[in-house]
Amino acid sequence: MDKLSDKHFDKQLGKALDPLSQVFSLLDVRAARCTRFEAGGNWSYRFPAKPALKFGAVIRGACWIDFGDEAHHRLATGDCFLLANAPAYVLANDEGLAPEDGIAAFDWTQSDVARRAGSDTVLLAGSFGFEASDAELLLDTLPRFLLIPSRSPSAPVIHSTLQILDLEIRGTAIGAAVLTDRLADVLLVQVLRAALDQSAGEGFGWINALVDARIGKAIRLMHEDVAHPWTLEALADAIAMSRSAFSKRFKSLVGLAPLDYLLRWRMRLARDQLRRGATVSATAAQLGYSSESAFGHAFKRIYGHAPKRYWGGQANGEKFPIDPNK
Repeated sequence: MDKLSDKHFDKQLGKALDPLSQVFSLLDVRAARCTRFEAGGNWSYRFPAKPALKFGAVIRGACWIDFGDEAHHRLATGDCFLLANAPAYVLANDEGLAPEDGIAAFDWTQSDVARRAGSDTVLLAGSFGFEASDAELLLDTLPRFLLIPSRSPSAPVIHSTLQILDLEIRGTAIGAAVLTDRLADVLLVQVLRAALDQSAGEGFGWINALVDARIGKAIRLMHEDVAHPWTLEALADAIAMSRSAFSKRFKSLVGLAPLDYLLRWRMRLARDQLRRGATVSATAAQLGYSSESAFGHAFKRIYGHAPKRYWGGQANGEKFPIDPNK
């Protein structure tokens, strides 16, 4: 394995990152685009469904977001929200208006700022791109719509980031694109933190576990030394729980048994390394497997094919469906 791959793998093994940051790094989460929307008078726009992660924030004015299934939410100045795997929705300040096509109504290819008859209402928005093959790690853990209201204790911190982001979107100074991307990344983490605080860690899939004192510690131990021959007993002892209580609590929060979670995390790291050009033998050794055969068996258990067959097929465009229940 070359030095660049070693450095990347060191980060994935937990030598520089906490578990959530590791997942972000594995998925290569990055801001895809940030935009500003200004509108005056009465308006209503329809936006298509998109299997992605998006954020929005109301900088001025107020409006509604409507998902068409009796789920609609009023958004006021200072509110920020996330959309994960969102269906089609309508954004409007007048729910009685027939919505226009929000994509076709503006020339988004020419500008990151869309204007309509004034600026009584101003919203910032952004989307994130990531490694599609592991997208469910993040998208499937988040609710479709997640609102951080302006009254939230975390709102002032988020608002500060939004102010700088707004200036960069509208500005023309050098490096604006770099700054908007970095600020969007910061905003995403700030919103997730705020959402976890206000929800008491419920409704966020495995992310719930990261804020649980004991289960979060167990996950950190596994991520920090993924090659260690962890046993259920060793993990339970490390967090001062009985094996049965630990297993039950872990599965209730994560949805998987502890060692099953560890296996799947190892194989996600392995798949990432193999995609980057690492050899099967080097990857197996990094993950603590005593032989390529043992590693190959574990990889096949999760992905249905041996490592070399899997990536050879990927290179040739062959499709290998992954059973999430395996």
